Amino acid sequence: MKTADLYIRVSTDEQADKGYSQRDQAERLEKYCQDKGIMVRKVIFEDHSAKTFQRPAWTKLLLTLRKQRGQTNLVLFTKWDRFSRNAPDAYNMIRMLKSLGVEPQAIEQPLDMDVPENKMMLAIYLTAPEIENDRRGLNTFYGLRRARKEGRWTGLAPVGYINRTAENGKKYLALDGEQAALMAWAFKELSKGKYAIQQVFKRVVEMGLNCSKNNFLCQIRNPIYCGIIQIPSHKDEEAQTVTGLHEPIISTALFYKVQDILSGKKTSIKTKILADEKVPLKGFLTCSRCSRTLCGSASKGRSAYYYYYHCSSACGCRLKAEPVNKEFLSFLKDFSLNSKTAELFKLVILDEFSNDSDYNKEYRAQLVKQLTEANNKLSRARELLLFGDLETNDYKSIKTECEENIVRLEAQLQEFGRKKYSKAQLQPILNDAITALCDLYTIFTKSAIEDQRRLIGSMFKEKFNFQNIQHRTAEMTETFNRIYLIRKKLEGKKIGQKIFKNPLPCEGWLMGLEPTTLGTTNQYSNQLSYSHRVF
Repeated sequence: MKTADLYIRVSTDEQADKGYSQRDQAERLEKYCQDKGIMVRKVIFEDHSAKTFQRPAWTKLLLTLRKQRGQTNLVLFTKWDRFSRNAPDAYNMIRMLKSLGVEPQAIEQPLDMDVPENKMMLAIYLTAPEIENDRRGLNTFYGLRRARKEGRWTGLAPVGYINRTAENGKKYLALDGEQAALMAWAFKELSKGKYAIQQVFKRVVEMGLNCSKNNFLCQIRNPIYCGIIQIPSHKDEEAQTVTGLHEPIISTALFYKVQDILSGKKTSIKTKILADEKVPLKGFLTCSRCSRTLCGSASKGRSAYYYYYHCSSACGCRLKAEPVNKEFLSFLKDFSLNSKTAELFKLVILDEFSNDSDYNKEYRAQLVKQLTEANNKLSRARELLLFGDLETNDYKSIKTECEENIVRLEAQLQEFGRKKYSKAQLQPILNDAITALCDLYTIFTKSAIEDQRRLIGSMFKEKFNFQNIQHRTAEMTETFNRIYLIRKKLEGKKIGQKIFKNPLPCEGWLMGLEPTTLGTTNQYSNQLSYSHRVF
């Protein structure tokens, strides 16, 4: 009596669509063995693809057949596509099984392997499923490509979006609430060029973004966030971009601004130094002994942390942060914005706001001119290609460059055309801002550490040491020298005091106005004379 191992394999789509359930295959195989008088040794269940033989259950069965030779004569399955969907791999596996004394056989597609002509039928049985798989994969590929051309995103939703299904059964991308807002915040921070990517990523993760570092680096390069879907090139079709049906998180202008900064086309601002709120002057103070920049750090005491500004060299300069910060706050109290100056400052801003419209017109005209030049360049390249004066590869390169430039310029024009503040809307905002600027001390104490450091950086031309703050000799920027008045300087002038400087010479010869003669050199009578007295 022959002994057989029953091999049952399904895949998800076949189990649902074609009825190739494991129970159905098991019933048919057991009935076949019962009718033929074949003893069943074991039943193997598999749920992996048949494209390769790297399947857990099959690998385990093959190992058992090698260890227990002669205990099994047959490996039975319903059809040959249950055995394999790859003809070359199937032939190799059949030879291996025969070397172990085991014959593979499909009960619904029986073949006598001793007959050479049956190998042709075996090739048909094995190749047909492989062709079906290839056709299905090709249809899926073109279907996904067509969906992207229609503006629909295919695949897993990127960070900030979530996959949804509409009532008609179509898939679409929807905003993922807080995650979408965090990605928008990350793009805005990167567009400022103030922080490195690592710093922005660390901060946005602390705020709650659910994303790995490598994924974040990929996502900030993905134009899907500004509503654009990329379609890669395929055969004769060139790569292209289409407007997606999903809602964008950021504007197109913001996305390309970030790309320019990441690629180095725009010079970003020097990366800021992160500082604790206890040491806001970190990076601004210099050592009074060696002129190096002082660091800021905390030392752990018995019951609390104590903060210091200290030099990294061997000079040993070390200042307690608390008295230094208090002295700086006292320094800020010396600054106030005069009420008349504040009103004049507001009038100047409103006047500049009115004049800004002329600059906006000029800037818009420049954008339109650049856009026209890009379109003309693309048209000339197309004409040269038609006349045979330009190679196809060169034309493709010019076309790609021009199209990208056109997209950027159109995005800038669209962003430029958005509604701006009117003069009436600016008035109340400006009143609040001028009122707040009348007292630097209040602004500084009520601001976060980042705003405090931004204020310090705008006040001083260069770094300063502690003595400069104590003696009020720190060099200020021209803006603060012009706008703010230092009260202590005004107090030095007494009320009613007049200062007169005579531009004429105040000393003269002791001799008279008329020239002297010999014998009368020492005579001063009847002559006017100057004295050494200062008028």
